[in-house]
Amino acid sequence: MNVVILQPSYIPWRGTFDEIRRADLFIFYDDVQYDTRGWRNRNRIKTAQGLQWLTIPVHRHGAQVENIPIHQIEIDWEQPWAERHWKAIQFAYRKAPYFKRYAAWLEEVYTRRPTKLADFTIPVCIELARQLGIAHTQFMRSSELEGIEGQKTARLIQILQRVGATHYISGPSAQDYIEPEQFAAAGITLEYMQYNYPAYPQLYATYEPFVSALDLLLMTGPQANSYFTQSGGLE
Repeated sequence: MNVVILQPSYIPWRGTFDEIRRADLFIFYDDVQYDTRGWRNRNRIKTAQGLQWLTIPVHRHGAQVENIPIHQIEIDWEQPWAERHWKAIQFAYRKAPYFKRYAAWLEEVYTRRPTKLADFTIPVCIELARQLGIAHTQFMRSSELEGIEGQKTARLIQILQRVGATHYISGPSAQDYIEPEQFAAAGITLEYMQYNYPAYPQLYATYEPFVSALDLLLMTGPQANSYFTQSGGLE
């Protein structure tokens, strides 16, 4: 069974959904420490003025926010960010070929008001995966598993063994800390992603590959899954 373990992010980029489509089981790694400079609560869309950040404000809890697990981070609903994000998406993509097809879903997304960040970003990620045509992958959260201990590779191995994984798919940056011998000892094969994707039609000048996958969906609609490989189509 192919498994991916990755921290939840807000409307992730195409590479995340490539990992999702390659997995039989995708585990949101939501019980590790929140990182303030990562992608947990933000991403970028493409506009006529260039790239624009969409950031979900969270309660900082003083200087201790990075000591809090992702699944315990709370959204700051005193700020009207949801309305602003939806307006920004409408303004940027109202001329996109498939905006009208997905507008009702997106509008509903931005009416949700969960307390926790992960309770917003995880369901939206799953729904976006389905909209992108990824139907087979199952999902779970690492916080659902009890008794997982250890750090880094040892902790990943425990999770993988618990769910019956035989093959682990990792992002390339993890090569800096993953210990492959532990995977070999556990009988789990290890693969690193290579993010090598074809260009797709975009609005405005200058092709921008590193934006939210909303861009891909709104521009290519049902053909989105043909832009995950250089040869076209799903592997």
